[in-house]
Amino acid sequence: MNVTTRFKLSAMMFLEFFIWGAWFVTLGPFLGSTLHATGAQTGAVFSTQSWGAIIAPFIIGLIADRYFNAERILGVLHIIGAILMYQMYKAADIAVFYPYVLGYMVIYMPTLALVNSVSFNQMKDPEKEFSSIRIFGTIGWIIAGLAISYLFHWDSPEGITAGLLQKTFLMAGIASLILGLFSFTLPATPPKTTTGKVSVSSMLGLDALKLLKDKNFLVFFIASILICIPLAFYYQNASAFLTDIKVDNPTGKMTIGQISEVLFLLCLPIFFKKFGFKWTILVGMAAWAIRYALFAYGNATDLSFMLIIGIALHGVCYDFFFVSGQIYTDSKAGEQYKSAAQGMITLATYGIGMLIGFYIAGLISDSYNSAAGHDWKMIWLIPAGIAAVVFLLFTVFFKDSAKVQLEEPKGRLEV
Repeated sequence: MNVTTRFKLSAMMFLEFFIWGAWFVTLGPFLGSTLHATGAQTGAVFSTQSWGAIIAPFIIGLIADRYFNAERILGVLHIIGAILMYQMYKAADIAVFYPYVLGYMVIYMPTLALVNSVSFNQMKDPEKEFSSIRIFGTIGWIIAGLAISYLFHWDSPEGITAGLLQKTFLMAGIASLILGLFSFTLPATPPKTTTGKVSVSSMLGLDALKLLKDKNFLVFFIASILICIPLAFYYQNASAFLTDIKVDNPTGKMTIGQISEVLFLLCLPIFFKKFGFKWTILVGMAAWAIRYALFAYGNATDLSFMLIIGIALHGVCYDFFFVSGQIYTDSKAGEQYKSAAQGMITLATYGIGMLIGFYIAGLISDSYNSAAGHDWKMIWLIPAGIAAVVFLLFTVFFKDSAKVQLEEPKGRLEV
């Protein structure tokens, strides 16, 4: 890969995740402080990510893979995204805001696959080359968080009171417009499928449902859905929680989670090889329970270190469960169903699991909210308990002791 192409792909990844990190992390505090949304309304807004994940395969399967170059679709979607971001920036209440955020997530989620397609098309050995490009996405997310906290101070108590979190959508919209225009300069990535029918079951990964006949894979599949319930609590409540208890520069501090993800990803092969899949994934589950317990009993003063440790556990929570789960799925699927199996797991977790999780998180937030404020201790202890129950169920029912080949599936999207 020549230097110019590498620079373009790296810049594409940086902007792709800078956009997401520029508004999604502070979405919870913005909804509560500026739009005065209830817990249920906040859950509905966050669940637009899941609807986007469910609809994304249709956009990719019916359009990108069949008719148009990936980089051109990427450009069009981000330009439309910039317009929707501007409308979100101007929205004065939740009723006006919701349709725009739903539309935005429906067009943003497919771009996660498109940037990977553009990247892979330029690589001779994606397993070796992709990580050095993808890392710029994580850097983009981190830079967005640091800018909000330490450069603009939008998430400070004064900034929140003044409604400055609204500017995060303007920043994301500008970045989206830049990436939209920049995408038309990216290397050509023509469609690979021009003939033949594309079935709905194939696009959603449902062709891999026969894997559920394997009892152990079925246990893993159900556990993957259930563990996304506590995951939703983190996405929906973490930033609002840190802001509410007056932690300094909360958005900047939450970037510790992305830094830890990179570090623990390097540790994963060693742990995986030594202890195997079951213990690796159990450590990931346990980390969710521990993290939420730390949030429940930590505070912004003398016990603030507990909050920092909880944020830093993001690398263990995500890498040891989700990445190792992708590896396990890849090993079980076989050549015929590799892509379908990954699609099925993505639909189950970021689709079904997160939808359920955001709904429950919204109800719990409302149930433990009063004139005195949120009872954050209970709001965090409940997902900690859910994670602990999933841990116990997986320990008892998952019996697979077969060796799993350590090969990270291509195209990991999440941050």
